[in-house]
Amino acid sequence: MKSFPTKEKLKERVKELTCLYEVSKTIARSDGKEKQVFKKIILSTKKAWRYNKDAVVELLIPDYALLTTKLNEQTVSQYSDIRVANVTVGYIKVHYPENKYSQNDFLKEEQKLLDTIAFEIGTYLEKLKNFKKKQILMRTVERVDRLSVLGEMTAGIAHELNTPLGNILGYAELIKSNNTNPEIDSDISIIINSVIYSREIVKKLMFFSCEMPQQLQLQEIKPIVNFAMSFLKQNFQKRNIKSELIFKNDTVVARIDNVQLTQVFFNLLINAIHASPEKSIIKTIIESDTENLFITVEDHGIGIPDAMKQKVFEPFFTTKATNKGCGLGLSVVHGIIKNHNGEITIRNNTPRGTIFIIKLPLN
Repeated sequence: MKSFPTKEKLKERVKELTCLYEVSKTIARSDGKEKQVFKKIILSTKKAWRYNKDAVVELLIPDYALLTTKLNEQTVSQYSDIRVANVTVGYIKVHYPENKYSQNDFLKEEQKLLDTIAFEIGTYLEKLKNFKKKQILMRTVERVDRLSVLGEMTAGIAHELNTPLGNILGYAELIKSNNTNPEIDSDISIIINSVIYSREIVKKLMFFSCEMPQQLQLQEIKPIVNFAMSFLKQNFQKRNIKSELIFKNDTVVARIDNVQLTQVFFNLLINAIHASPEKSIIKTIIESDTENLFITVEDHGIGIPDAMKQKVFEPFFTTKATNKGCGLGLSVVHGIIKNHNGEITIRNNTPRGTIFIIKLPLN
């Protein structure tokens, strides 16, 4: 690397300080426009180099690969690694055309400047990462609060509806037992079926709000899963869909509510069946580690768009036709899992479909 007269060194020093000022100002005024920030940084970097007209600055970091101008020939270069939390995530590099310059045309001061710019970019990336984590956490907290309020509301609605629905059903059955008119008998049957359907919705509301009595006991998981699968056997056959059940631990025991966990399997599998095409496979995997039970349900159906992933657990949200579902199935699942101090997450399947993963503490 060359050394230069004092006057020229002073000139280069001014360029370096100007570059650092511009980089700091750009980062401070970023306003979330990441790509624009990185473009301004590499343009400021280019101006600081001695032969800046021939210099090409390259920035490679997660999600971005930027150049001040295209690289059309062999180059000599000077670079510095970009690190976030002591992990190298990319680099910033200054190129000169090889047919015109050599490695000796770079200044020691330029290397120091490049290291400083790389450090500033790494700090900025770390702040962005932390900011995004904070946003995700805030959205999660807001969603939990919203579901908590909905839980309280639905619990109240369920209690208020139970008594009048019971009265309607009782009187309808009494009228039906004393009726001899076939036309009235048909109408009463419609009323009775509608009330029974409404009571099922109320029951799901109570599951969602965790108002159903819970009986946690240490139980083997395999018999519960096998029962749910056998109960849904006709549903699979009717849609010409194959069920694949994998136990990675046949003897896993967990402290769960038998009825509620069965409800979880029913709701997840029925949803998967509804979303899956004919001749596809729905895979259910049961496994565990020393502390948790993991239940995975994989289908190859239409999938869930990212924008809807957070909404599917909200009560009454459904993509099905009005007469096909009331939008409470996954809300019930969420309420039961939450009541077991567990977690449920959604991932995209490959090449298409959805994967639900449930994590429950064994004890």
